[in-house]
Amino acid sequence: MKAVHFGAGNIGRGFVGLLLHEAGYELVFADVADALIAQLQQADSYTVATVGQHPTETVVTGFRAVNSKQQPEVLTEELADADVVTTAVGARILRFVAPNIAAGIAARPAGAPRVAVMACENAINATDILEQEVRAAYEGDDLDEKAFFANTAVDRIVPVQDADAGLDVTVEDFHEWAVERGPFGGAVPDVPGITWVEELGPYIERKLFTVNTGHATAAWHGFTAGHETIAESVADPAVAAQVAAVLEETSALLVAKHGFAPEEMEAYRTKVQGRFANRSLPDPVERVGRSPLRKLSREDRIIGPAAELAERELGSSALQDAFAAALAFTPEGDEEVTRLQELLASKDADAATAEITGLAPEHPLTPALRDRVAARQAQL
Repeated sequence: MKAVHFGAGNIGRGFVGLLLHEAGYELVFADVADALIAQLQQADSYTVATVGQHPTETVVTGFRAVNSKQQPEVLTEELADADVVTTAVGARILRFVAPNIAAGIAARPAGAPRVAVMACENAINATDILEQEVRAAYEGDDLDEKAFFANTAVDRIVPVQDADAGLDVTVEDFHEWAVERGPFGGAVPDVPGITWVEELGPYIERKLFTVNTGHATAAWHGFTAGHETIAESVADPAVAAQVAAVLEETSALLVAKHGFAPEEMEAYRTKVQGRFANRSLPDPVERVGRSPLRKLSREDRIIGPAAELAERELGSSALQDAFAAALAFTPEGDEEVTRLQELLASKDADAATAEITGLAPEHPLTPALRDRVAARQAQL
């Protein structure tokens, strides 16, 4: 069995690559980062350490690495006989890796088993995005005979690593990788780290609207309170209360929309809040809160659930507070922070609200968010 994984960064090595290695796959990393690929090509192994209640160390061996920018022909050959192709590159980068994947699929011999393609990104139905890009780049009419695409939901906190860690990765001891069963036609591969589900949508939204929403909320409120890390932030009772209130609101949405039991959601968000408090994961608030424009976009972790709550005439005041905290999140060195502040300074409240959130003026949530935007503009 062979897997080609795009994205050899910390998540690629410390989560997806690790689980594929533990499942017995021959593992090939593909990336455009010259120095990282050179390190992997020269190394025989790297170590993944988990921290938390059940710390472990796993040595990953038997991998190869390909520079997808400098070695496209080699990458095509690796993809031509792979059983699984995965990504952890960021949803916005999928369009750049799609042509390589398309070329590799096209090179597969006729009659070979179909390759499973899965995008393991922090985005709803990221594999659908990747599939669309692969189809656009594919030359031929036999794509469906050579490949199929399955959506996934991934969850593991991978903090900023020590500067001298090299290829070694430290991650939290919790992980979840849910994959939709249907595209596999009943012949699912034996990957112990995967949870196979009939319908992935509820699991994607549960993760996005709990882990990602709560994480960003802790970062933005923690930054305002002067804290440096997520664990330090949620140790502050005021920040912890903001996070708890946000997760109660998103839990109410998930119960109403997907039928999760209230007690199940209570247990899930309690576990998530415990993960944020893990002091063995020194995750800076500036890292977790970065890229605020993306995280405040229409379908993402704040506006997405808040809009659906408003449409159901359910409360979202804590999510609105998180939105306001994001508007005041101003660390240096983040291009999206700079663009957001320029937008707030250059447009009136109505125009700025529409551009940031993607909500129509008549949406029931828009007036409340406009007030938050106006309040921030008054501070500038």
